Amino acid sequence: MKIKVLATDNIEKEGIEILKNEGFIVDERGKMSEEELLKVIEDYDVVVVRSATKITSPVIEKAKKLKIIGRAGVGLDNVDVDSATKHGIIVMNAPEGNTLSAAEHTFGLILAMVRKIPAACNSIKSGNWDRKGFMGTELFGKTLGIIGLGRIGRRVAHYAKAFGMNVLGYDPYVDQDEMQQMGISIVTLEGICKQADIITLHLPLTKETENILNEEYFSMMKDGVMIVNVARGGLFNESVLEKYIKNGKVAAAAIDVFACEPPNCTELLRLENVIATPHLGASTKEAQINVARDICRQVVDALVHKIIRNAVNVPSIDKEVISRFGGYLTLAEKMGLFLGQMIDKLPESLTIEYAGEIIDYDTGPLKAYFLKGFANYFQSATYVNAPLILKEKGVGIVEKKKMSAQQYTNLITTEAVIDGKTVSLSGTVVASEPKIVSIDGYPVEATPDGALIVCRNDDVPGIVGHVGTILGKKGVNIASMTMGRRVKGGPAITVLNLDQEIDKQTINEIGKFPGIRSVQLIRL
Repeated sequence: MKIKVLATDNIEKEGIEILKNEGFIVDERGKMSEEELLKVIEDYDVVVVRSATKITSPVIEKAKKLKIIGRAGVGLDNVDVDSATKHGIIVMNAPEGNTLSAAEHTFGLILAMVRKIPAACNSIKSGNWDRKGFMGTELFGKTLGIIGLGRIGRRVAHYAKAFGMNVLGYDPYVDQDEMQQMGISIVTLEGICKQADIITLHLPLTKETENILNEEYFSMMKDGVMIVNVARGGLFNESVLEKYIKNGKVAAAAIDVFACEPPNCTELLRLENVIATPHLGASTKEAQINVARDICRQVVDALVHKIIRNAVNVPSIDKEVISRFGGYLTLAEKMGLFLGQMIDKLPESLTIEYAGEIIDYDTGPLKAYFLKGFANYFQSATYVNAPLILKEKGVGIVEKKKMSAQQYTNLITTEAVIDGKTVSLSGTVVASEPKIVSIDGYPVEATPDGALIVCRNDDVPGIVGHVGTILGKKGVNIASMTMGRRVKGGPAITVLNLDQEIDKQTINEIGKFPGIRSVQLIRL
């Protein structure tokens, strides 16, 4: 079946060609309203947007086939990410393509602001020659405070250092030593406000960052500070900025983005020391081509090669992750499905323990695969919404790591607590093949693939003959068999890989042997 893509907001042709070359069917549209989307969204597997078209919760509810929402750009305030996650839809953006464009626009606004270029231009075009009225300020030796040190913030810092500026940065998620090597001194947000001559924001708009520069922070800024925002509207209240410009605390502002677009802060925009542009941070031909190419490549990689990059609601799974973890991703998903069938109802809690060399890396992808396999046994789930489904059903999820993997290079152990009892599985990869090596602490060596029988039995003679006889009469071949026991003659677990499934009647016949306590068919 052909993959259908809805491309809105006039995505650049260089990106569209990537989708078409892969055989995808692409319908190209301009900006679409919610009403227009609701009429057509059911037909599409993917929707790609820029910033104009809004993918709202009602649209997502209607999109029964939708697998990916791609944003050709950075910000995702036009996509209801929570609703997409709930419905198992991957949301991805293209954070790198417009880095240069946004950083250059930021510095263009800084230069225009400190040298009063727009006002001087308007003056001379009006027939005036007023050199004294447009006295500017040099950047050399001034302090630039950068709030948000992602790709764009770091690039702005690079430009600032070239102008001989001192650079302060605020970002709780960066490595201070790395920033120090770049010449950026990490301080608190209060430190930025008290020390910076110019403050520039480079943050996404989230619940945590909304109104991050509140009135308290404005009040502690240096007299004569200048403010730049080429990130997202809503990072500060525009009426507060207007207040502090009018009272002289803020000497000037340069704004590219607004809480409401087109902006309704007319009084602010009328001020002579405010320069503004209509959301042009990413508006270069190069940037639009780059983000279109990036997001369309990511869509192809996700749907064709199972490589996920720059997703905001599922761990990234790139070629490096696949190479590093090898068959452990497959193992984790199979273990989730295996464990779900063993307990056959939702547990109070799940524990995932990683041991060995894999603990040195991000185990997020392994967790995503395991939870998807587990949740998918109980209801349709994806790597995106499996954690949310289990959380909503009251299943606690715990992750652990330990150094020793016993005799294995790596080991994944999963446990489910149900009605006060614990059921566990351990698995590893042997010669590139996933293997289950322990069930409830009993050592086994089973391949998690196809149809398996798990027998809990006593370690007594006749078990294997009994099972083999019944399966032989049914014409079912045993591909492999493993048996684990802790002590001779005690409880044991026997696992058989079958070449085909068996029916419930056959399972019941196997269970009639006196030494067999229970029999389960596991489908992988």
